[in-house]
Amino acid sequence: MNFLIYNAIFFSSRVTIGSLQHILPILMAVLFCTLFIKYAKHRWGKTQQKNALYVFACLISLVVIVFHAHKISLGNYNISTDLPLYLCSLLGLIIPVFTYYKKYWMYEVLLFWIIGGTLQGVLTPDIAIGFPSFDYFRYWVVHLGLLIVIFYATFVFNMRPKLKSVFKSFLALQVYVIIMVVLNKLLKANYFYLNEKPESASLLDYFGAWPWYIVVVQLIVIPLFLLIYLPFYLSNKGQKHH
Repeated sequence: MNFLIYNAIFFSSRVTIGSLQHILPILMAVLFCTLFIKYAKHRWGKTQQKNALYVFACLISLVVIVFHAHKISLGNYNISTDLPLYLCSLLGLIIPVFTYYKKYWMYEVLLFWIIGGTLQGVLTPDIAIGFPSFDYFRYWVVHLGLLIVIFYATFVFNMRPKLKSVFKSFLALQVYVIIMVVLNKLLKANYFYLNEKPESASLLDYFGAWPWYIVVVQLIVIPLFLLIYLPFYLSNKGQKHH
């Protein structure tokens, strides 16, 4: 009986919202992020702070690369479904560039992409095979890792967005969408879920059928980004009054 319960908890075919496989990685990431930021701020100099985040970002990227190399080695790699072109996988590959150069314009774009997009992936995971599959670990390392990187940059490097950052990030997103539309057409693919919703439950389920959910998402992106910006605006306003 205990063995059956163990299998039911840890070897489900698809990770469900609110399950132990969903909640536990998030709790672990919150704990790690808190300790990582606190230690960096109080124990490390600027060079150590930068190097630590760069190494962490490289680990995220390495997980993505190894995952795809492993899938290619199995001989069933499909460029229509498996390329790292979904937003979070793509960010997982390029995040070391941001942590190495610490360019402010990259922070402006990534903050809203990661909190607005990656956080949605954390709240409504799309993982076909649960623990202990490679895809399960890859998914959480990338999604939670990206959030940790952007929170670290915010609280350790003291980087903050401006109001114009909202619109810069939105315009950059439109460029990404256009590129994905072209690639989806060429590859007969569904990257960024532009042709079909994900199989798992997601916020897109509330936005109607194709193509209406795409229209709705485009309409709410700027309000969502403004909502993400709001705490920074209120914080800056509070500091000015003091």
